Amino acid sequence: MRNPRIYQNSALAVKQTITLDDDAFGHAVRVLRLKNDDTVTLFNGQSNLEFSGTLTNVSKKQADVYLSNSFEKAVESPLNIHLGQGISRGDRMDFTLQKSVELGVNTITPLFTERCGVKLNKERLAKKVEQWQKIVISACEQSGRCSVPIVNQPMLLQDWLAQQTSALKINLHPKAQHSIMSLPMENKRVRLLIGPEGGLSNDEISLATKAGFTDVLLGPRVLRTETAALTAITALQCRYGDLA
Repeated sequence: MRNPRIYQNSALAVKQTITLDDDAFGHAVRVLRLKNDDTVTLFNGQSNLEFSGTLTNVSKKQADVYLSNSFEKAVESPLNIHLGQGISRGDRMDFTLQKSVELGVNTITPLFTERCGVKLNKERLAKKVEQWQKIVISACEQSGRCSVPIVNQPMLLQDWLAQQTSALKINLHPKAQHSIMSLPMENKRVRLLIGPEGGLSNDEISLATKAGFTDVLLGPRVLRTETAALTAITALQCRYGDLA
């Protein structure tokens, strides 16, 4: 049985004893019920290294870990995917973020679109972004990734479309003429646009086209927003990434 993988938001080095941060402590001691001398694997998202260590000085409020070894993990895809995801209701957004990270997405920008049914004030939006980042971290702990994708601050679709990039820009569209598997790849960077429930409006699709996005087709069936994102990422990883 492998050691529990835990994200620790601090510098890590071999032959060092570190104190777990609040989130890591909660995961290790309160959730997993780990105790003194139990072994764990830590990573901090700052490199492709993970560190094996042993819990010490475990109390009700804190715990330390002595880091004995480090190992390089080669699990990142050669394909860099920036997902622009229309914000969806309920747990659909959580599910999309979790599974897209497992599939290797690198950056996620939640997007406000015309048909976005989520209305949040500034305070609630900040808490939502914090929640989404924790979901991403948890997905990295589970999937073995050491690099932690960033959840950007939510923004308007038109502002995201206007950003300069050398990446291949893709927009899923049920009436598109091009297959996602036939697109030419000039480099290993992709910006993938996925609409919310109800999809993008005609005006938004036109705006994406003017911004250089190519409409692509996944198949003859209309997919829900969370299904569309994960299917597209899987297809891209199969064609250009590391899924075989």
